[in-house]
Amino acid sequence: MSTYRTLASAARVLRQLRHDVRSIALMLLVPCVMLLILRYVFDGSPQTFDSIGASLLGIFPLITMFLVTSIATLRERTSGTLERLLAMPLGKGDLIAGYALAFGALAVVQSALATGLALWVLGLDVTGSAWLLLLIALLDALLGTALGLFVSAFAASEFQAVQFMPAVIFPQLLLCGLFAPRADMQPALEWISNALPMSYAVDGMNEVLRHPDITGDFVRDVVIVAGCALLVLGLGAATLRRRTA
Repeated sequence: MSTYRTLASAARVLRQLRHDVRSIALMLLVPCVMLLILRYVFDGSPQTFDSIGASLLGIFPLITMFLVTSIATLRERTSGTLERLLAMPLGKGDLIAGYALAFGALAVVQSALATGLALWVLGLDVTGSAWLLLLIALLDALLGTALGLFVSAFAASEFQAVQFMPAVIFPQLLLCGLFAPRADMQPALEWISNALPMSYAVDGMNEVLRHPDITGDFVRDVVIVAGCALLVLGLGAATLRRRTA
């Protein structure tokens, strides 16, 4: 890998995204809009928003980054752009790291907007530091980016990329502990939930929600989410081929 080539690859992706207003709006605004709607859905019960708002602050960015990243990367695969790039002296690691840096930069902005809105506009009440909440939200967005890069290798069209959401995201959403404590699930489902990264994203948010200081469980959750993101990025690099489908 080359730092120069990685940064050049990231700059190329950002230049393309700059002209894609809909994708930028989806990444930056949709999580904020969803949090805003959720707050006023529970307008008569603010404590309900406090109990689930932190979890959804991590889930919404993950979902949007997964969707946008998988479709944007698939376009480059099917248009032949990826094949042309790989014909150049550009390593797979440079290319995948460039994608991750570009979408990661947008993830920073997205997470900051969503966290700021939840805490200082919608009044989300958390015991821990806002910076820790932002850290988990950012890691969740990066995890969504990594998952999107990975699944784009297995889709032949944008429609198929969207179809991966029920297969990759929805099971994690159901089993992450948002709707019921994972310990109360059927043992087989609890075991599966323990292997899914979104479970630890929600656990990390709940640690910030309930504890004023950094806990051992919070550190574990951060390490697992970050490790899963790096692992999936590595798998995404392995799926890059010099011939597109």
